Amino acid sequence: MKICVAGLGIIGGSVCMSLKRAGYAVDGYDISQLPPTYALNNGIIDNVASEFHKYDIVFVAMPFKATVDFILNNGFKDGAIVSDICGVKKPIENAVSKSARNFNYVGCHPMAGKEVSGIKNACADLFDGRSMVITSNKDTDPAALDTVRALTKDMGFGYIVECSAETHDRKIAYTSQLAHVVSNAYVKDVDLDDCLGFTGGSFQDMTRIAGVDEAVWATLYLENAENLNEKISSLISSLAEIRDAISSGNEEELKKILARGRVLFDGSKKINGKKDIFVQKLR
Repeated sequence: MKICVAGLGIIGGSVCMSLKRAGYAVDGYDISQLPPTYALNNGIIDNVASEFHKYDIVFVAMPFKATVDFILNNGFKDGAIVSDICGVKKPIENAVSKSARNFNYVGCHPMAGKEVSGIKNACADLFDGRSMVITSNKDTDPAALDTVRALTKDMGFGYIVECSAETHDRKIAYTSQLAHVVSNAYVKDVDLDDCLGFTGGSFQDMTRIAGVDEAVWATLYLENAENLNEKISSLISSLAEIRDAISSGNEEELKKILARGRVLFDGSKKINGKKDIFVQKLR
């Protein structure tokens, strides 16, 4: 099986490293010349790719717009698998489905990352024990799905979560995008200055992802605007409820509100799998 990873940032680089750890040969490509050179010199890839029609599977690990452009404007081998690793799925699925194609598309999203970026921060164990979300629809080729599942296991993931692109985007608006929005908003307080002597784990947890690349995340927010705005509105409502209870001085009401959040969180600490979500434990 000939594998190419297009986009050699932290995620694409880690895909290469985890696959090579599993014994696969992997070629790599990037719009910039520096990441492939670094990857080749450090054994992260076997060759620099240029002719994508030679590969059986191409993982696309680029930002949203670059992902769409890459998939729509390159030629691929008949029957090849093209699998993007972008943070939104439905807009890419829509773009790929608009015209006839000779390849099989499978959407993926690894639930792993760091607050840093770049090929130099890639690592072979980034995905170990984590979840890979794989999206599909009625037109997805079953054999292509099986191949992506097998490679996911070989990369070290602990879970495969399968769902539609719509379900992915709704869930990710809450679990990822909203968290980044909250962190960014949280640091825009006047007391941020000279606060470091007063900080502990809570502050670090809230601010860890405040400094991520706005060029990448702004596009993801806009492509998933309806889902994300719904989650922001829900959060504002919950914050207002707590604020109003504090303002009223009603301790019993405040306890009830806080207890409701604790109970809901305690009940969420396992993967249940809804009717539109299939979860497979790999290890």
